[in-house]
Amino acid sequence: MSLQALKNINRNQASQPDKGSNDFPSLLQRFKGEIGRALPKHINPERMVRIALTAFRMNPKLSECDPRSVFAAVIQSSQLGLEVGLIGEAHLVPFKTECQLIPGYTGLMKLARQSGLVQDIYAHEVRLNDTFNLVLGLERSLEHQPMTAPGGFPAADEERGETIGFYAVAVFKDGSRTFVAMSRAEVERIRDGSRGYQASKRFKKESVWDSDFNAMGLKTVIRRLCKYLPKSPELATALALDALSEQGAGQHLDLVEAATGDFTPVVDEADVIDDTRSENDKPAQSSQSNKGPTLKAAIGAMEQAKSVAALDEVYIRLEADFEGDDLETLIGEYRRIKDTING
Repeated sequence: MSLQALKNINRNQASQPDKGSNDFPSLLQRFKGEIGRALPKHINPERMVRIALTAFRMNPKLSECDPRSVFAAVIQSSQLGLEVGLIGEAHLVPFKTECQLIPGYTGLMKLARQSGLVQDIYAHEVRLNDTFNLVLGLERSLEHQPMTAPGGFPAADEERGETIGFYAVAVFKDGSRTFVAMSRAEVERIRDGSRGYQASKRFKKESVWDSDFNAMGLKTVIRRLCKYLPKSPELATALALDALSEQGAGQHLDLVEAATGDFTPVVDEADVIDDTRSENDKPAQSSQSNKGPTLKAAIGAMEQAKSVAALDEVYIRLEADFEGDDLETLIGEYRRIKDTING
């Protein structure tokens, strides 16, 4: 596999970062022949280019990201066997100046099936007027009967009522099954612990949790189920990328590592939302030292930022760890450091 094309993109963008000809669509068109030679043989470069351009144009804020990170996200998606964009297997999402690759729940299901051990995997929401029976213990069972309309078909969502929970089922090659079920309250707890969701609320921006709660609920229950399934390297990588996004952390996708298949997401396990444990199972957090950095350490971390974008990223990660007078102090220090950077 020749990687010179990808190295050329890195060098080209580093030396001329502000040239209009170095935006993602221009670079993609200019290097698509070389990229095709650098990609694994199973990837159709023409199709990859079309899908990437469509996904890019659907989100104008991606134009503010480093084009190399958009390239890396597209190539990493291809390596995993997921298509970005309309079919929902994976999404290109701007995070500061970085493009992140976020697997959708249909993408996670696809990767679970491709592991070779899972025959089928699916998830559904449960609504207030449905019939739902869950039995745990030595003989586990799950039964879901959606409210029906005349003729026996499922009734309209409005008739079935609000969503009250989700479940996901995996069928293995030998015919055995496993499943998980989560109440709406559990899913909302996971949502509220997501740093990405917290950031959107702080900055008064709409989150995908607001616009498509059911899709995110299905993804949450699929993700929990995947914890109990045999994992291929592709599924493990997708789950790690998703965890980084939930943490509000950078994925730091690398163009060359994505193309060679050597990219490994680094997830801070201390920050991962453990959605397999109940609230009562979690250790109490009675002091600031148990919850996160001290105020002095937080200010020191912000002072290391060399640009406003870097400062914003550090601040967003830290803000959730403080409240009251400490939060007011942190905000004041953020403004001071920002003024210093701006000169």
